[in-house]
Amino acid sequence: MAQRPEENAYVLRLRDFPVGAQMLFVAFGALVLVPLLTGLNPNVALFCAGIGTLLYQVLTKFRIPIFLGSSFAFIAPIMYCVKMYGVPATTGALACVGVAYGVVALLIKWRGVGFLSQLLPTIVTGPVIMVIGLILAPVGVFMATGKTGDGAAVLYPENVAMGVSFFSLAVTVLVAIRGRGLLRLVPILCGIIAGYLASLCLGLVDFSPVAAAPWFAVPSFVGPEFNFDAVIIIVPVAIAPIIEHFGSVLAIGQVTGHNYLENPGVHRSLMGDGVATVLAGCLGGPPLTTYAEVTGAVSLIKIYNPALMTWAAVTAVCLAFIGKLGALLQTIPSPVMGGIMLLLFGAIMVVGLNSLVREGADLLEPRNMAIVALIVVLGMGRMAFSFGGVHLEGIGLAGVAGVVLNLILPRSQREA
Repeated sequence: MAQRPEENAYVLRLRDFPVGAQMLFVAFGALVLVPLLTGLNPNVALFCAGIGTLLYQVLTKFRIPIFLGSSFAFIAPIMYCVKMYGVPATTGALACVGVAYGVVALLIKWRGVGFLSQLLPTIVTGPVIMVIGLILAPVGVFMATGKTGDGAAVLYPENVAMGVSFFSLAVTVLVAIRGRGLLRLVPILCGIIAGYLASLCLGLVDFSPVAAAPWFAVPSFVGPEFNFDAVIIIVPVAIAPIIEHFGSVLAIGQVTGHNYLENPGVHRSLMGDGVATVLAGCLGGPPLTTYAEVTGAVSLIKIYNPALMTWAAVTAVCLAFIGKLGALLQTIPSPVMGGIMLLLFGAIMVVGLNSLVREGADLLEPRNMAIVALIVVLGMGRMAFSFGGVHLEGIGLAGVAGVVLNLILPRSQREA
């Protein structure tokens, strides 16, 4: 029987373990996709998601049924920074993202929730999210056609790669549209499995790394290094996930019938995400964010006990120590990922566009036009700006420019 909203107190029971593990299954495809795309270790990502979720629960007083997983918003800057500065410098910059979350959480605690919407309104965050999706489009196309993410080398014949990638894409879209129940919440996972099976039939999978990997192994943690250039590139991207976090807390509150903005408070929730992301960066994992898929699963099964996320987190930590799992994930051919990315990166752009539509923003109003136009052009054109040792480029420059323009451009009388 469905629980009433007031019955979602934290109760840890062993009998709830299968349902909690199911929550990880819902998040699994997206969770491991980010490290596989960016060159980070999937086992480390699993461990960080599990430990990060447990930390989040402690800091939110075990009241919010939310699971933290790898954030898609940082894929482009992570890929760039890994190539330019290496993994340690990149993960050090990602740890600084968690610090930025914490600073904003403290400002919300001091100034109230309204401060966030004033500093980061939709007219800024919407275009930034659009740029994140659009700037990744070439990566998806390259991988779908059998090349490396930067297009520098050919890994598979183009015709074979496109066949596999479009099959993965078709399954993902069909499950997203026609799927029922929990199946509809895991279209990415279904697409990966379908593409992997097709790759097996075509002889594209090499199992030698799986055979060589041990069954149980400590995840390959990477200690952080702090490179100022990498920090400046990655941290401004945090604008989009901060707003996404606020929306996720609202969404889970609507599902459970509780106002989490006030109790335990959105500042606690964002601080929990920040602390978890700092830990992830220090261990070599991707930054963490709330997962809408898991919120959808909570809505579907109507069990609001936050302890389910504890079981999901414990399961993630346990899986992180299975060495063959990480090796198996890394055998997934790039065209499989490429096909899913064609949809995924476009969907990120649509999310940003939809936020502007829902807000009812008049994009032809001169002030709004200037903000949106400059964010998109600076980001897509990969404009670079250096001043006094500070270097901003691409999405980072676009995000900072949007915030500054929103603060300094005069508002029309109607908007004021």
